[in-house]
Parts: sequence; structure tokens; C-alpha cells
Amino acid sequence: MHQETEPHDQGLLDVGDGHLVHWEVSGNPAGKPAVVLHGGPGSGAGPFWRGFFDPAQYRIVLFDQRGCGRSTPDAAEPDADLSTNTTWHLVADLERLREHLGIEKWLLLGASWGASLAIVYAEQHPAAVSEIVLFSVTSSSAREIEWITRDMGRIFPAEWTRFRDVVPVDERDGNLALAYSRLLHDPDPAVRDRAARAWCEWEDTHVATYHGYRPDPRYEDPVFRLRFARLVSHYWAHAGWIEDGALLRDAHKLAGIPGVLITGRLDISSPPDTAWHLAQVWPDAELHIVEDAGHGASKTSVSDLVLAAVDRYATKSRRDSSG
Repeated sequence: MHQETEPHDQGLLDVGDGHLVHWEVSGNPAGKPAVVLHGGPGSGAGPFWRGFFDPAQYRIVLFDQRGCGRSTPDAAEPDADLSTNTTWHLVADLERLREHLGIEKWLLLGASWGASLAIVYAEQHPAAVSEIVLFSVTSSSAREIEWITRDMGRIFPAEWTRFRDVVPVDERDGNLALAYSRLLHDPDPAVRDRAARAWCEWEDTHVATYHGYRPDPRYEDPVFRLRFARLVSHYWAHAGWIEDGALLRDAHKLAGIPGVLITGRLDISSPPDTAWHLAQVWPDAELHIVEDAGHGASKTSVSDLVLAAVDRYATKSRRDSSG
């Protein structure tokens, strides 16, 4: 990883609906613009993301999506209203941020949920995207969410049974993400906490498919736990508000945008076929399936590929990248 540099500019951008989105810029102010789309939804853009970029080459933009990180209001607040927190709100926020920073084109780096958001954004605003680098690729389709919340129980049967049994009996055969979303907004804080713990325990389980996996320490924080569980279940309950099959159908809009898709063979929670199908309809994308890797970039084999792609794109012309 490159040496992380501290932000030289940051702020809160009013994106409407009562939301203030936190953003920061580090690296070279005259460098090639790049923006990070973090996962979750709800993870927030941690400083480790800066390490994927050469600070001498890149103008690095990190932002916390609505409701998480340093953005306000916090989705963990007892009376949090998520009605104005959807994929399409986030796409609009990205455009507002790009315009606010005076950027014409930027590279997108995304992972997990951030990969879905990157694809949606790029298909809506292809002229604003110079390149795309994605790992742990997802599309947030109804089929993927059913796979994670129900079918993964075939691999972790005992753990999934505990996850399911937190939901009332009459809701266990339906949309589990929606059922959890209701529990996570229950007036009783004990009900909310039990649901958040169970949700995050399942999150830690379905990605534990490779040797050496360690539980995510962020889930020990009750505020993060509730924020994360609320946002993920909210988005999954609605399949990201993305029309089924739309990402592949509209992938022709990515023509001319170079991309790199990196996925782990052992990433059962985000199966490699998602990235493979996208690569078939996006002719400018190259696909890497890493045999020993699961979800995320904890494996050096994945992070090395991300670094190589980002470094390679840094050498491209920046004449049309900044306004």
C-alpha cells in the first residue's frame, strides 16, 4: 500500500433532504481525480482507502455516504428516517460532490456495495468517469440478496438458523432483510440491539470462507453495529432500488471506460459469477479471479491487483480529468 497522507481539504456538503455528506481530499491537489465508494452500505470511508493511491499522482476524494461515518444525520439515531436514503440519492450526491470539487472526470474505486454503486453511477453519468476499479464485485440484485440472506444457510446451517430465528415466526419465510429492518427500528432499544447483533454476526459469518479470516472488530461498537445493520438491511430489503437486470442491460453505456474487476474464488457471499457476467457485456473491462481470496482486500493477492490497476491508470493523461 502507498503511504497514507492526511486530508488537505474537507467539509460537509448539503445534499438536500436534511443530509450533510462528509467529504475529504488528500494527495496532490493537481493530481488525477479519484473517488472511493465504500461498502456496506454504512461502512464509511476509512483512511485505509487512501493507501490504494499514490499521493503524488492522485487527488484522492473520500466521502461518507448518507447516514454513516461523519455524515449527518446518523442512521443509528433512535428516530432515524431512511426514506431519503436510496441508491438514487447516493448517485445524485456523487454528482453534487463532483461539481462542488470542480472535477470533470474521476476514477471510481469501489468494493462490495460500493461496486454496485459505482456501476449504477457510471451508467448514469459515463462522461464523468475516466476509469473504474472494483473488487468484491456485487450488483445488489434480488437474487444476490436472497443468496446472502437465505441460500448461504446451506453452507452455514447452524449460524443461519440463529440469524433467521431472531425474526418473528410469521415473517421467516419472507423478505428477511425487510423483517430485520423493522426490528432495527423497533421502539424498544433491546429489540434493536438484539437484531443488530444478530445481523452483524451473520455478516461476519457469510464472508468467513477462507483460512485465517478474522471477525470484523467494528461490530463490537454498538453504535456502528446499529448504523451498519440498519443501512444494509434497508438497502437489501429493496434490492438497492435497482431494476432487476438493469446493470447488465445498461452496461453498454460503459463502452470506452477502462475497468478492472477483481473477485475472489472463495468469495461465496459475493459469488464470482457477478463479476464474470459483467465482464461479458463490458468490453473494456478486464477480469481477475483470485483463487485463494474471499470477500474484501485482506489477501495480498487482491490488494496487489487493486494497487497495480490504480497505479497503471495514474500514468494516463490527466488533460480531461479536472475542471
